[in-house]
Amino acid sequence: MQALIADKEDTKQVFHIIEALNGNATRRDFEKFYASPKGPELLDIHRDLPPMLDNHDALRKLPEGSVAHAYVDFMEREGLSAAGLVAESLTQREKQQQFDDDYLWYMNRLRDTHDLYHVLTGYGRDALGEDALLGFSHSQNGGLGVSFIAFMGSREVAKHAPREAKIPAVLKEGRRHGKLAARIVDQDIEALLAEPLDAARERLGIREPVLYKRALKIIADAGLDPALVAA
Repeated sequence: MQALIADKEDTKQVFHIIEALNGNATRRDFEKFYASPKGPELLDIHRDLPPMLDNHDALRKLPEGSVAHAYVDFMEREGLSAAGLVAESLTQREKQQQFDDDYLWYMNRLRDTHDLYHVLTGYGRDALGEDALLGFSHSQNGGLGVSFIAFMGSREVAKHAPREAKIPAVLKEGRRHGKLAARIVDQDIEALLAEPLDAARERLGIREPVLYKRALKIIADAGLDPALVAA
């Protein structure tokens, strides 16, 4: 956790923490996925998401204003790729025995949709945005490791941000929004990408992150770079 606080881009630490603390939470989450309306069908298709998500030319052919366009804009602006996240996770798994089964496919699905969660929720990649998104994700998918990272990260941000930014409230907002929204991981991702972004948010019940945006403005007005707070 200290290594992650020192460098929030050190993604491999996230996988270490989750592996250490999540226990059987992912198995329980997988059972929820399988019990969802589309779960068995999506599991049967076994779609590998990174090739589709990294095919930006194909995604750009979907309608303007779609989730796909917002996703590509986000990934290109941030210099990210789905394949890059895969590579980071494999460094954590390389010494573990791997089974090409449904459970591993689901674990990969949780990993591969992370940046799509950013796009749908409106939480950025600044330290506070990542913490709030983890709060959202924990409410949707569980896992003590995810909750621990969100709590510790927001506590670190609170040390540097003005008190009136109300950082603990931002994390609570993320957790609350995750509970209120439909589970993103249960969605048909290919169909979701083609939806208008605003319509997708409304259908899924994803609320605007009001307290997060307010906190970013307060941090910026204090002369601080929101992307660097606690980074």
